[in-house]
Amino acid sequence: MTPTSLLEQYGPRESMDYDVAIVGGGPGGLATAIRLKQLAAEKGKDVSVVVLEKGSAPGAHILSGAVMDPIALNELFPNWKEMGAPLNQPVTGDDVLFLTETGAKRTPDFLVPDCFHNEGNYVISLGALTQWLGEQAETLGVEIFPGFTAAEVLYNDNGSVKGVATGNLGIGKDGQPHEGFQLGMELHAKYTIFSEGARGHLGKQLIARYKLDAGRDPQSHALGIKELWEIDPARAQAGRVVHTAGWPMDNATYGGGFLYHLGGNQVTLGFVTGLDYKNPWLSPFEEMQRWKTHPAIRAHIEGGNRISYGARAITAGGLLSLPRTVFPGGALVGCDAGYLNAARIKGSHAAIKSGMLAAEAAFEALAAGRSSDELSAYPTAFENSWLHTELDQSRNFKQWFKKGSLVGALMTGIEQWLLPKLGMKRPPWTIHRTQADHTCLRPAAEMPQISYTKPDGKLTFDRLSSVFISNTNHEENQPAHLKLKDASVPVQINLAKYAGPESRYCPAGVYEFVKNDDSTSRLQINAQNCVHCKTCDIKDPTQNIVWVTPEGGGGPNYAGM
Repeated sequence: MTPTSLLEQYGPRESMDYDVAIVGGGPGGLATAIRLKQLAAEKGKDVSVVVLEKGSAPGAHILSGAVMDPIALNELFPNWKEMGAPLNQPVTGDDVLFLTETGAKRTPDFLVPDCFHNEGNYVISLGALTQWLGEQAETLGVEIFPGFTAAEVLYNDNGSVKGVATGNLGIGKDGQPHEGFQLGMELHAKYTIFSEGARGHLGKQLIARYKLDAGRDPQSHALGIKELWEIDPARAQAGRVVHTAGWPMDNATYGGGFLYHLGGNQVTLGFVTGLDYKNPWLSPFEEMQRWKTHPAIRAHIEGGNRISYGARAITAGGLLSLPRTVFPGGALVGCDAGYLNAARIKGSHAAIKSGMLAAEAAFEALAAGRSSDELSAYPTAFENSWLHTELDQSRNFKQWFKKGSLVGALMTGIEQWLLPKLGMKRPPWTIHRTQADHTCLRPAAEMPQISYTKPDGKLTFDRLSSVFISNTNHEENQPAHLKLKDASVPVQINLAKYAGPESRYCPAGVYEFVKNDDSTSRLQINAQNCVHCKTCDIKDPTQNIVWVTPEGGGGPNYAGM
């Protein structure tokens, strides 16, 4: 049964009206909500704000390294320390390592580019911070609806965004409503802010509908895979930050590792692989497991206990890939737009700042009696902000690495270390990229196969045991939220030409090719394993896989991440 026929049979949907509706309860969305309520209190106005969060609670789907620059939080809550924000572990030191298969060379501190210096920053759980931001938002009067997905953008007759509709509940695998069926609800707003994270399901639709990326470089993404460990207290170095480049990536493949010491004998570590990689035999998950076996990484965690796992795509295109962020009736903030600074490996401060800027523009519009128009003050304020200055300095970062890791490292050093010492705040040149990530795969026959060692279950692990500790769960009797535009493409093109890369780029074992009784192959989609990383939606070479929202509350429930 189609959504249209469901509406005809069970509709109309109930609706609720707000001044501002926000899709996504991450740092960007919650900062938007908080700033709106702060401004309303300062000016004695009443502004109604609602936040939809597809996870079971704010923070449940949040995944980041994370070393946080508190610059935006300082602006949002100048007294955040007194308020109890969970930024408890200051960075105590940085190591930037270049790895070979068995060796490691530490970059002297005086040669480390400014973008890798973390003095004044904090090693945090971004999930814990997001939970805290949610509590602050609710204290200010924001309505938060956890476990509700924004499944559809609603439009006014003039083409402006009217709001969103939540997903229907109680649809079986056969597409038919069962006894638990509930029709989705419509949330109408004068302005709707989208903060879904990288490759947002609705944000992608809005970018296409309003041609927001016209004249911009194609967005670039990377896949971050993360683990949380409890380690031997003798190995703990609270506040130590380690970044690595080089092995196990080859010179043509963008990637690098991070390892951060939290307090309480915990270490968060992970590996980032650029999704513009060429070799379809590459598996980002196995590369991350292999990276942990390096002596420089093993020394931190050996003998410890892995307690959590997760994965998430991140935006890496920076300023040159940033789309126009406003359209009639709404705006994009955070990683839904692509504000992450890949050179700094940081995005939470950018998400918070962009949310604050959008909130200030929306409040100004509401105070003037406006609705459903473009919040042009938002991009203008961004262009005059410290965030624009920061992203402008790093605008060439990913493009240089596209030319090889050695060129990338050299030019990052020049742009982020040498030029500032010469008094130049921004590079005098601009390097553009023209190729989307999904177009980069080469045919499997043209690329060397990669052999990965079987996991030992102590230091290295398989996908299924990893997904288990991400606490991922989906209601079984629902349509798969991973859609194929053409069911024949995975076997006839992806398997035949690229050796079935979806079985390797997915970090959760969602996709596997299995044999039928007649020895032909078919793609099996294990949607219940999905950790909502969006890699398939980005990297599929035929763009045949489309990630849509499952029932609310489904997906991972990260703890301590």
